[in-house]
Amino acid sequence: MLAQNSRDVSNVLISEEQISAKVKEIGAKITEDFKGEPVLLVGILKGSIAFMADLMRAIDLEDVAIEFMSVSSYGSATKSSGVVKINQDLDCDIRGRNVIIVEDIIDSGLTLAYLKSYLLHRGPKSLKIATMLDKPSRRKSDIKPDYVGFEVEDVFIVGYGLDADQKYRNLPYISWIKS
Repeated sequence: MLAQNSRDVSNVLISEEQISAKVKEIGAKITEDFKGEPVLLVGILKGSIAFMADLMRAIDLEDVAIEFMSVSSYGSATKSSGVVKINQDLDCDIRGRNVIIVEDIIDSGLTLAYLKSYLLHRGPKSLKIATMLDKPSRRKSDIKPDYVGFEVEDVFIVGYGLDADQKYRNLPYISWIKS
């Protein structure tokens, strides 16, 4: 067990084994959906990094490229500010490409709705969304992911790339922060 500071994040909400099985399932679905076509995975930093790394290896296609964007709406808070800021944009042209946005969690959906609109203006062939976690009870936009790992309740989630003020990303499982 990893040593933790003042917050108890030792309770496992979603285990390593459950995560691994779900990533393989999503990878198989993407493989089926894009059979014979190239795919560009766009990971949203920093939270998506663990999911992105596992997902790209679970997709059985010849041409899987990756890119990253850094988008913020949280800062060091535990609730979204609602203001979206693009800190790092794509380094490639997505016109005519199959693009899958890879997210760690969809909460209010406001950041992702903004990002989806932003990327659609660049003319991709298709634009899909893959998220490890979905928190529909907090949704404030009409965004629907195409590939979902797990639906979670309205608690502050950490682990498997998700953080609380840059801590706990390295947990191999998903937990929550107790108040």
